[in-house]
Amino acid sequence: MEGFAIDVRGMTKRFGERTVVNGINLRVAPGQIYGFLGPNGSGKTTFIRMLCGLLRPDGGSGTCLGHDVLTESAAIKRQVGYMTQRFSFYEDLTIRENLDFVARVYGMADRKEAVEGSMVRFGLLDRRDQLTGQLSGGWKQRMALAACLLHRPRLLLLDEPTAGVDPKARREFWDYIHLLATEGLTFLVTTHYMDEAERCDRLAYISHGNLLVDGTVDEVIDKAALTTWAVSGPDLAGLARSLAGLPGIEQTAMFGKVLHVSGADARLLEEAIRPFRQGDHRWSCERSGLEDVFIHYMIRSGEAGKLRVEG
Repeated sequence: MEGFAIDVRGMTKRFGERTVVNGINLRVAPGQIYGFLGPNGSGKTTFIRMLCGLLRPDGGSGTCLGHDVLTESAAIKRQVGYMTQRFSFYEDLTIRENLDFVARVYGMADRKEAVEGSMVRFGLLDRRDQLTGQLSGGWKQRMALAACLLHRPRLLLLDEPTAGVDPKARREFWDYIHLLATEGLTFLVTTHYMDEAERCDRLAYISHGNLLVDGTVDEVIDKAALTTWAVSGPDLAGLARSLAGLPGIEQTAMFGKVLHVSGADARLLEEAIRPFRQGDHRWSCERSGLEDVFIHYMIRSGEAGKLRVEG
């Protein structure tokens, strides 16, 4: 099939004797928002940087934006925007000065018009003369996104872009992302937040450099084949302690006033909970949520406790 923004096979990266990315295959369609999840150090950021021409692979082949990932990294980089988790602009410059600096770096002939248009589009015009260091986290994030888009990239890499940003600013940021995707911009996003993962068109979970699962949210949940029971009633914390470690019970987690009890073997799970279903608690078997599924993959890969999740 032709027309993929990214189409790679066997992508591999080693640092010394350690394999950080291990033979990953991936296809991403233009205008798609592709989310990558996994614990810190799992290889997801390294993999994305290879796709975007920022890091040379040690093995594998394929294309990004129609260019060979092994031999045409310079051409790829010219069409990629990269927004890091850490704010990386000059805090003693104004918004306009920062954007103008970025436009100069890219050698844009129409930089004055581009900067003005960017400030208008992202609602920055009224703050154009404000020092960047005086901005809140949400406004810094908005300016960073505007800067990454100044040179009109076709692919945008977002590395945990909303870490430390309040919920309202996060929602506004994702509204921008979806709008830009409808215009044909492709996104690769690393995130630790399950609500953000659910806003992606497709997801991948990477652990120890291996791609464990990928697909739409529904496909990822279905592939896990995880059974989850939702429990409500008194002393759920005590119930969770009693259930923990029993055969068939892989995880217990509180979601507000509901306890989720999950396991990969439905029969063993039901046997484990049977003695506890005679009391005052209300039990119902429900479709597993994305957070249940990713904790499941963490446990299976030995990474439990490293992924930050939002209830």
